[in-house]
Amino acid sequence: MAKGNDKKKDKRKNTSLRLDSATLKALKIQAIKEDSSIQQIVEQLVEGYLKGKK
Repeated sequence: MAKGNDKKKDKRKNTSLRLDSATLKALKIQAIKEDSSIQQIVEQLVEGYLKGKK
């Protein structure tokens, strides 16, 4: 039941993107090495990019 409550708190929205297969493979490997996820890496990169645009 806690899962349903977590979804209400999470303001994230789903999106999809297309990456070159080699890029996606490298990203998956990096995520494993960092004990992270592709979602976390992409979110950090996008946030850093947007901060640089201010």
